[in-house]
Amino acid sequence: MPSHAMQERIDAFRAGQRGSAGRATPPLEERRAAFAPAGQLHPVPDDVRVTPVTANGVPAHWLDAPGVDTRRVLLFLHGGGFELGSVRSDGELAARLGRAGGMRVLFPEYRLAPEHRFPAAIDDVVAAWRWLRTDQHLSATSMAVAGASAGGGLAVSLLVATRDAAEALPAAAALMSPTVDLTESGASMTDRADQDPISTPAMLRQFAADYLAGADPKAPLASPLFASLSGLPPLLVQAGTADVLLSDSERLASAAAKAGVDVTLDVGEGLPHVYQLLLGTPEAAKATEQIGAFLRARVR
Repeated sequence: MPSHAMQERIDAFRAGQRGSAGRATPPLEERRAAFAPAGQLHPVPDDVRVTPVTANGVPAHWLDAPGVDTRRVLLFLHGGGFELGSVRSDGELAARLGRAGGMRVLFPEYRLAPEHRFPAAIDDVVAAWRWLRTDQHLSATSMAVAGASAGGGLAVSLLVATRDAAEALPAAAALMSPTVDLTESGASMTDRADQDPISTPAMLRQFAADYLAGADPKAPLASPLFASLSGLPPLLVQAGTADVLLSDSERLASAAAKAGVDVTLDVGEGLPHVYQLLLGTPEAAKATEQIGAFLRARVR
């Protein structure tokens, strides 16, 4: 069961759902400006150095917590349904994971839908990854990728694209409630709809439609659940049962295991979508510790 602190946050999300029911959807720019996936914005801590950089044409930020090993890098991919999110909304989580793993973080601001449709986002992610390899002269074994929600799907797509290009893959991937099936066909889209305090099936279908703009939702780099997963590095997948996208995590973990991938699936009872963002809850702290240990054990 969720902790008291987590339950308070879940209740606040539910109150927000009720308050917005029946209201017209605000314009996209307003939604982007107000986007706070944790229910409130958590700024990047003051002791983390934030350095803007252009990574192979992609705007990005280095996030360096004190004492991290700058020779080890975590590529962090934010969520937001492929059309929301930035370092403003997700930078605290990225910096926290970098600190836990003892790594510096590269946070790319990949292009967003609907202005930039599939495959713009994954093209930017691949470009940023190759910048780390070629311009920064980093070995693949010294890097990992982490992604939340849509960013989790992009992380898996990056692994697939890199493998298919016969390039060296990251040492590991940490995935938080990853979106890996844009057909929205998972059982949890129906079974968990009344339990999810954040997302609705209709909202997720609209995100997918805006991103795909008519592209095949089963394209491997759009929905990596339908790609071959053989040869991928170790995966840590964290999810919660109060999430209409739970089936994405479950099916990804199952398919990866069948493909011979070293995969760990951790599902928290009663926890919402990307609960790791909810700073100050025991569940977020535990998830951060688990990801940190996972990264430290695999990234050299």
